[in-house]
Amino acid sequence: MKILVIGSKSFSLVNFRGEMLKEFHHRGHEVVAVAPDYEAEIAEILQGWGIGYENVFLNRTGTNLVQDFRTFFSLLKMFRKQRPDLVLSYTIKPVIFASVAASFCRVPKIFSMITGLGWVFNRQHRLKAKLIQFWIIALYRFAARKNTGLIFQNPDDMREFLGRNIIDQGRAFMVNGSGVDVSHYSFSQPPEGPPGFIFIGRLLKEKGLMEYVAAAEILKKKYPEAVFEVLGRLDSNPGAISETEYRRLQEDPAINMLPETPDVRPYLKRSSVFVLPSYREGTPRTALEAMATGRPLVMADSPGCRETVMEGENGFLVPVKDPVALAGAMEKFIRNPELIGPMGKRSREIAEEKYDVKKVNQDIIRILEL
Repeated sequence: MKILVIGSKSFSLVNFRGEMLKEFHHRGHEVVAVAPDYEAEIAEILQGWGIGYENVFLNRTGTNLVQDFRTFFSLLKMFRKQRPDLVLSYTIKPVIFASVAASFCRVPKIFSMITGLGWVFNRQHRLKAKLIQFWIIALYRFAARKNTGLIFQNPDDMREFLGRNIIDQGRAFMVNGSGVDVSHYSFSQPPEGPPGFIFIGRLLKEKGLMEYVAAAEILKKKYPEAVFEVLGRLDSNPGAISETEYRRLQEDPAINMLPETPDVRPYLKRSSVFVLPSYREGTPRTALEAMATGRPLVMADSPGCRETVMEGENGFLVPVKDPVALAGAMEKFIRNPELIGPMGKRSREIAEEKYDVKKVNQDIIRILEL
């Protein structure tokens, strides 16, 4: 078969879908990865794997209808050129526009992966967000009709789509996130000395970044030897912090802002505990990487996050948007550092049992009937 995998960022094709693309190719299928913003480095990596690479126009976070129509026609042109047997898309705009364009081109099999419902679903109290959410739900419902199946990464998102009649039960499937390469993210013992906490993710308010900063400020006053780090990048997402807010964080004495890096492993290994109080996720890849490294978690009790934590075994869950509760959970590791090692080992066990990318890819292959 000829398989097209479509995402909204070039680097995600390698970082998040690389093992899946290689597995498709290993099984004898012709595979083409598709994304906007052509990058020569990404093209070279994909070529080395035997994977094709196509560039399309896509404005990832904008709401400009003219640009969205341009995205649709760019995908339509690409499908007519490639003539795939199966299309698999992930993230909101590829899911919506690629599904419809692929249907126009009579692609035999169309699948979408719902990797999270995004910032709009976290701001339902705002009028603008309600209007956008209404429009997005309508688009999802229209696109879902074109799909052979939708693949979800957590049960909350699946229930949301079923409850809103976006998809029927027979075409809804579940996998355990994107998976993690447990050999690439090898287990390491936590460092000795004062506990170090790390937040890794895009610098979005919906990731719980400001709650993490507030918790760090609370704890730094009581435990000045503790370390609180943030590793991430600015983003064009409407929920992203501004450059002014970023500079303010750089000057905050309670936290250490780390430079963006393509390899987070050294920073995970030097940390003691991973923290992500996100309001909503698909399944956070950074949490899986931390688990594979052998780090306990402090996560928000939110869709996509709660699945990664077995309470009291490999970490703690806290209420969403509650920096005081977050500080309390983090403080447990400062006051009881003997918890870090055993809980980190349990994280590694869960990563191997549930989130090993090889197991996740086998589930995807079964769903796609490859």
